Amino acid sequence: MAAAILSDSKTRSPDEQNVFSKSTSEDVALEQLGYQQELKRSFGLFGMIGFSFSIVTSWSALSGILVIGAMSGGPPVMIWSWIGVCLLSLAVAYSMAEMCSAYPVAGGQYSWVALLAPPRWAKGLSYICGWFMLIGILAMGATSHQSTANFVLGIVALNNPGYVIERWHTVLVCYAIALFCLGINIFLNRILDKLGRALLIINLSSFVIVITTILAMKEDKKPASFVFSDFVNLTGFSSQAYVALLGLAQAGFGMCCYDAPAHMTEEIVDARKQAPRAIVSSVYIGFVTGLALLISASFCIGDIAETAGTPYGTPAIQIFLDSTSRAGASGLGALIVIIGTGASNGLVAEGGRSVFAFARDRGLPFSGTISKVGNKNHTPTAALCVAVASQMGLNSIYYGNSTGFITVITLATTGFYISYAFPLICRLVALPTSTGRTTIPGIWSLGRWSIPLNVIGAVYLVFASITFLFPTVSPVDSKNMNYTVAAIGGVMVIAAVTWVTTGRKQFAGPVQGAVVDMARGGLSSESEK
Repeated sequence: MAAAILSDSKTRSPDEQNVFSKSTSEDVALEQLGYQQELKRSFGLFGMIGFSFSIVTSWSALSGILVIGAMSGGPPVMIWSWIGVCLLSLAVAYSMAEMCSAYPVAGGQYSWVALLAPPRWAKGLSYICGWFMLIGILAMGATSHQSTANFVLGIVALNNPGYVIERWHTVLVCYAIALFCLGINIFLNRILDKLGRALLIINLSSFVIVITTILAMKEDKKPASFVFSDFVNLTGFSSQAYVALLGLAQAGFGMCCYDAPAHMTEEIVDARKQAPRAIVSSVYIGFVTGLALLISASFCIGDIAETAGTPYGTPAIQIFLDSTSRAGASGLGALIVIIGTGASNGLVAEGGRSVFAFARDRGLPFSGTISKVGNKNHTPTAALCVAVASQMGLNSIYYGNSTGFITVITLATTGFYISYAFPLICRLVALPTSTGRTTIPGIWSLGRWSIPLNVIGAVYLVFASITFLFPTVSPVDSKNMNYTVAAIGGVMVIAAVTWVTTGRKQFAGPVQGAVVDMARGGLSSESEK
């Protein structure tokens, strides 16, 4: 085999040989973890940054949920909490980037748990982490579909005064978006890298257009004191400290999903170097664009109560209308629809790869079928279909109960944060044992900053996950209660039952022997560093 590779490399150009060499190295790394390369490596760094940021897309995600922060502390809480959350998220992102470089496998968080946790608990904890990861990704996909659908129907309502948005209208548009994204991922998967590059340009260009337009055209802007210091409380709770904590939920939702490159590592050229860069870069870009959007929207927002109760489905369209005109608001809203569809497409891709990885490790029913990869398109078609069907099922909840779908939105963020916390905590718990490591071997290493950043990230994730469970409106009743605790309990029950019945016998993560090889530097040489 080595001779065949050497012979083939002689016929390639220097650039082709470089890519070929990197791909071969990544395939060897994956094989040491116990997996065969089945997906096609087509993503470069720029395309992966674009793909990742199309999912994170903090500024457009925040535009869809501005009312949460506006009612829970107002602009000061939105802005200052965003800065704090992003700085803490960087600790998480850097920690996960290091793990991604050392263990480049599509399973992401749950695979890292299997390799970093104390051996006695590694398999069970990895299985639980896998369920939270899947729930978070699939629920966030459903949330993205709905957010985009809200903008679509908001534009329709804006231009048709007699039209009233019904819940079933929203659900049908969600279905259309999900199926459209499924088609792209199955039939046009070869262009995902180019699509990622295009979306990055469109995303950043749209960001500049939106904030420039509303700031230039809004005449009666809010004073700086309103934006940076005036506390607003429309929640019904009397404690300002508690209300400020509720405002963190908006920032937490806006800065999420930056693990996407980890689930695409088996499709990235030079993944151990480029995937970590994409993870961290998406957080930095999200930080800057999100902060600019929050400040701009705060200066341009009208009456908060009226904005929250807008008939156009989402507060952002009301802000666009108050700042410009009906045509202007429609145009700006259309840009958000394009970006939102890109986010949905990315979450379908990420969700499909995560389902594929978990099924490949026999963590799901019918794993053998779900984990199959097409020979022609090198795409996990069955896993993509399962992911989209799950997302559409979650979107269907909104048809029967809007409160139920609010829980889906909160569960999406909480599921991500819990799955992020698992590998960080497991690594710290394992430190006193013989398998614990103060540094993680890999091309992209944090060195002496590794443990401190892990500690900061883990504490933040645990704290944030708890705050997501708090009631958000007072007085609390059956309609506005935060049911995320019950939803998390449901995930735990599912994980426990499937673990006892099938998981403990069938589930298998990365090859444990690979930990020893990698700890000795088996996957990274000094020349690569």
